[in-house]
Amino acid sequence: MGEKAIQLELDELGVAVNLPRPSHGRDGVQGVPYRPVQFRDNDLPTALMRCAEWLREVQSWLGEPVDVIAIHLDYDDREGAPYYDLKLLCNDEDLAGAPIAIHDRESSQRRLTAPARGTPDNQTASA
Repeated sequence: MGEKAIQLELDELGVAVNLPRPSHGRDGVQGVPYRPVQFRDNDLPTALMRCAEWLREVQSWLGEPVDVIAIHLDYDDREGAPYYDLKLLCNDEDLAGAPIAIHDRESSQRRLTAPARGTPDNQTASA
C-alpha cells in the first residue's frame, strides 16, 4: 500500500501560510531553517569529542565554520539507550553545502571575467 503525499501550503520562508505571525513589527518568523545533528553516547566526553571531530570535518568540507545556533544536552534513561543525547542545531543551508556552491559559482565567474594568462591587461602600444 503506497503512502499518500501531503500537500502543504508554504510561504517563501518555508512555513505554513496560515501560521499566526507575531503582531509586533520588530518580531517575526526568521527565514533560516536549522536542523539538529545528534551525538549519542554513555560517556559525555566521548560524545563531545565526536561532535568536535564532526565540526572540524564539516568546516574543512565547507571551507568555513558551520553555523551552529544552539547546543542541546539531554538524557535518556531508557534501558539499552545511550544516556547522553547531544544535539547541535545547525544551519540547513550549510548542511546542504550552499557555501560550497556559492564559492564554486563565484570562482567560475572570476575565471570568466579574468584576462587570459599571458595577455597584457590595459597596456597600450608604445611607438
